[in-house]
Amino acid sequence: MKILMVASEAVPFAKTGGLADVAGVLPKFLKQLGHDVRVVMPLYGSIDQWKYRMEALPGAMGVWMGMIGELWCEVRQCMLPGSDVPIYFIVFDQYYARKGLYNEPNGAGFLDNDNRFVFLSRAALVLCKKIGFSPDVIHCNDWHTAAVPVFLNTVYAQDETLGQAASLLTIHNMEYQGRYYAGLMNVLDIGWEHFNHLELEWQNQCNLLKGGLYHATLFNAVSHGYAAEIQTPQFGHGLEGVVRDRRDALRGVLNGIDYEEWNPAHDKHITAPYDIDDMYGKSVCKHALQEELGLEPRSDVPLFGLVARLVDQKGIRLLAQIFEALMRLDIQIALLGSGEAWAEDFFRLMSYRYPEKFGCHIGYSNPLAHRIEAGSDFFLMPSVFEPCGLNQLYSLRYGTIPIVHAVGGLNDTIYNYDGYFHSGTGFKYYDQTPEALYNTIAWALELWTHQPSEIEGLRRRAMEQRFSWQGSAEQYVEIYKEAIFRKTGRSVID
Repeated sequence: MKILMVASEAVPFAKTGGLADVAGVLPKFLKQLGHDVRVVMPLYGSIDQWKYRMEALPGAMGVWMGMIGELWCEVRQCMLPGSDVPIYFIVFDQYYARKGLYNEPNGAGFLDNDNRFVFLSRAALVLCKKIGFSPDVIHCNDWHTAAVPVFLNTVYAQDETLGQAASLLTIHNMEYQGRYYAGLMNVLDIGWEHFNHLELEWQNQCNLLKGGLYHATLFNAVSHGYAAEIQTPQFGHGLEGVVRDRRDALRGVLNGIDYEEWNPAHDKHITAPYDIDDMYGKSVCKHALQEELGLEPRSDVPLFGLVARLVDQKGIRLLAQIFEALMRLDIQIALLGSGEAWAEDFFRLMSYRYPEKFGCHIGYSNPLAHRIEAGSDFFLMPSVFEPCGLNQLYSLRYGTIPIVHAVGGLNDTIYNYDGYFHSGTGFKYYDQTPEALYNTIAWALELWTHQPSEIEGLRRRAMEQRFSWQGSAEQYVEIYKEAIFRKTGRSVID
């Protein structure tokens, strides 16, 4: 198959969340399965084009933007590092040469995000014609590229290059939908007849994700649990009815992780290697992490790690509510993250107040994230909702026992500890309340203190789990085949 992946971010070039991992890693595994896969994303100002040896495609490329007119851009290309998958970068400084991907430094979204990502969606299609690439399926991601299926079914429906292309829209986070003023229809330039309650209209706004959900050949969530949750008012954020109406086209595929990068046996970022049959290095990593963060270097106290964006979705407010109560327990906490100003200020204050028990690094550091996974005994993920989650998967591989809110991908991937059957890979709680989170942490502490053999069993079972991109890629291939058959009636034979 010929597959085009269109995304607003991809590792290692630009990342704010799990979308980047999918767009930057999944194509490599699709290529290994024998498919011709290409990736398209913006060239943000933060991307070092010289580092990745980008080359310019000859000639400028015109992209029609309705009432704005035709905008001309450049395209540069290189290979996804460690692969022979081409990745194309849309170069348009007016939209993309900024410090942030989506937001101002104060956290406010860029006022022209609607135009920025309509432009990306249409530019990806124009690029196919420029390079003579006729994809069998175009894989779009979130609201940023949800206009692609809309364009395919309207202005490109009879196009020689793109008219037969099926589409798959992956939902990484239903909360963000690309809701803008109704006049965005004049930029899309597909005809106002598509501004209706089934397609793009939502409370008199133009909702790009809604349009994508209506027009995509198939769509999927990044876990089976999240696929079920987005059909409910609690997690559907106003589009649950749209999802239910098209549930026959909805699929669930759990993200994988790259076990080449996330493997404690040869992780270049951690202090000492270890694996399931030789865990000595984990205690070395714990001691080194305690020293790095200024914590009291104790082997007898459990260290709880947390690496997250400091936003409400990640359950940070819940953790803040019980934080001082946690500091009265005989535990330590290591936190890495950045986000809302109140959260950054709060956790900085706590690190000054409890320097021997709480280590805090505001910001992001991939090497430190690895060291927290390796050096912690438990890993906290109190997310309000979590479409898939990756840190719990990293934690399993590193023998760091997850403590999670039982939602979405967290519920799908973590099996709750059962002392009677000596089973499970972590601890889950079901009510998103301060009491539930506190009691679950206290439960883990009690087991650590009084039943260390159970902790060892949990750790071993956790490290035996595997959630590879190979398996995810194979599932996506089957979905692509189904989408192509739905669109064209043509069966794809391996």
